[in-house]
Amino acid sequence: MTDKARSAPDHQVNPLLKLGLEFGPLAIFFFANSYGDRWFGVSSEQRIFVATGIFMAASLASLVLSKILLNHLPRMALINAVVVTVFGGLTLALHDELFIKLKPTIVNTLFGCVLLGGLALGRPLLPYVLDSVMSLTDEGWRKLTFRWGLFFFVLATVNEVVWRNFSTDFWVGFKVWGIMPLTVAFALSQTPLILKHEVKDEDHQPG
Repeated sequence: MTDKARSAPDHQVNPLLKLGLEFGPLAIFFFANSYGDRWFGVSSEQRIFVATGIFMAASLASLVLSKILLNHLPRMALINAVVVTVFGGLTLALHDELFIKLKPTIVNTLFGCVLLGGLALGRPLLPYVLDSVMSLTDEGWRKLTFRWGLFFFVLATVNEVVWRNFSTDFWVGFKVWGIMPLTVAFALSQTPLILKHEVKDEDHQPG
């Protein structure tokens, strides 16, 4: 069986716009938690709950903007918004910040299981999870899916270490200014693999 090309879902996504829509709610979460006592007149202990409510609203707003600007709902953003709503709702209803802290662990573990589970069944799901527009060979998708699957488990583990051993403010800051740069750096580090297995347009031409 030849190592044929496999294309990603057929919609073009502006990387910078997508990054902004994904990073925006996190940035808002950070600033709301950092300055909530000044902006909303709440105590330092209550900032995380105000920030959580704003984070929920910002995540849903990001979905609406994604639909308007990108003409589709990115799968990761959709799943993330659902989990933010559920765990943020529990955080506010039970007045317990544990739930919002567990959200990254749950989401990243879910993505890791989906990717590695799909790979074990012979179906790399990375292009559907990440809404990628690349065309790679089957071998390329397998390798990239395996690496991203492991990376999501690493993110879940890092989140557990940070929220269990550091303050809430440190966790919020690391979630925004630590996890995002780590994710971007990891994505960029996969460039050699992508270039090696990328299928160019002329490769699809008959002849």
